[in-house]
Amino acid sequence: MTREQDSENSLLVVNNIEVIYNRVILVLKGVSLSVPEGGIIALLGGNGAGKTTTLKAISNLLRSERGEVTKGSITYRGNIVQDLTPSALVRKGVIQVMEGRHCFEHLTIEENLLTGAYTRSNINADVKGDLEKVYDYFPKLKERRKSQAGYTSGGEQQMCAIGRALMSKPETILLDEPSMGLAPQLVEEIFEIVKELNEKEKVSILLAEQNTNMALKYSNYGYILESGRIVMDGPSEDLRENPDIKEFYLGMSEGGRKSFRDTRSYRRRKRWLG
Repeated sequence: MTREQDSENSLLVVNNIEVIYNRVILVLKGVSLSVPEGGIIALLGGNGAGKTTTLKAISNLLRSERGEVTKGSITYRGNIVQDLTPSALVRKGVIQVMEGRHCFEHLTIEENLLTGAYTRSNINADVKGDLEKVYDYFPKLKERRKSQAGYTSGGEQQMCAIGRALMSKPETILLDEPSMGLAPQLVEEIFEIVKELNEKEKVSILLAEQNTNMALKYSNYGYILESGRIVMDGPSEDLRENPDIKEFYLGMSEGGRKSFRDTRSYRRRKRWLG
């Protein structure tokens, strides 16, 4: 697939959106992407590229930061959703796991998980079974279920945030920087669980991530964001072999490892944006 992916069969479609903050600061410039049912789609780019803004535009969390979608459209299952409230979107099956985890520190792990079921129409239906399912995916959470979240590790809080999202019984999860601040071994563990959730629970995932190597390893398709624009996209396997991606995001070139600091960003923009 190219950037003009077949959107007719996609669950989530972002079509040429622009986002402005404070009515003057243009942050996203014509961003388009799609998430097929059952897919893991990576949204890649450095710090400040616009990844989090893209996710917040989809989940309708921009208004709290004086941001708004001023052009383009966002549809879910063929219906325009950009004017819905965040809670209404969650009820439709789309939930965001925020960057930095954002657990309720004064609540226990189990209490945090139960808050994820709050938006369900029948909160008592199968909640206990779903809680056990979360514990099956995250055994560490079961061990720490009575501990206050604020006293658990960063990895455990990330697991808690994903588990809390699962308790809402989502169709699609917007996952923002799950590797941030975690040790490499823990990052791999988190990504393995994400892949398992995708395969077993059929949850579609849009993954915003700076760890390009890990994201491309576990995703089906990727989009590269730079300065608020999509500058490249394609199947994840192709992106991993792309010389520009190797050089600028994986730290590799034909001559071996290359420091990102030694790479001039104007070369990258000239090559990708023409």
